[in-house]
Amino acid sequence: MTDTTAFAQSPAAQQWMAGGSWKNGLKLNLHPSTNATEFQAQYQKNKALWDKVFVFLKNTNLDTLSIGKHTLDGDNAYVSVTEAPSKELDKAGWESHKKYIDLQYVIRGKEQIGVAPADKATVTKPYDESKDVANYTAEGTYYTAEPGTFFLFFPQDAHRPNIKVPGFDVVKKLVVKIKVAN
Repeated sequence: MTDTTAFAQSPAAQQWMAGGSWKNGLKLNLHPSTNATEFQAQYQKNKALWDKVFVFLKNTNLDTLSIGKHTLDGDNAYVSVTEAPSKELDKAGWESHKKYIDLQYVIRGKEQIGVAPADKATVTKPYDESKDVANYTAEGTYYTAEPGTFFLFFPQDAHRPNIKVPGFDVVKKLVVKIKVAN
């Protein structure tokens, strides 16, 4: 179920997101916590870039994708692949970004991800433009990220990824950084 406590959702955007025409054959699911209104707006402002991201996800064997950075479209979209231990809850921090949208996908393993509205979070480290990150403390909703479903985090979404799920010590994950369209 979509968490509508964080932001107002446009019914038309929810219908558009659920319809899946934007997937262009991508078999992965989008987590229902996604802000449908913001996703639709960003997708429509830069459809070609989003389509390039979804084609990459559709046509790439993610299980064998090498660790490191992969360029999709210069600094407009790139992929970072990691395979590392997840963190205990108290070691995982809240963050948000202004320049890039995060598409996060667990390729192998499981992790918890927290989501909260950035405007309801308490800033612990102000936005650093050179790193495109601000850090927070927040009360959020937690979800289990696992293969088959990806998450989207927009600038207004504080998120707390990489939280350990018992029994899953190492997680292979990709994060696609997609430049925000203004």
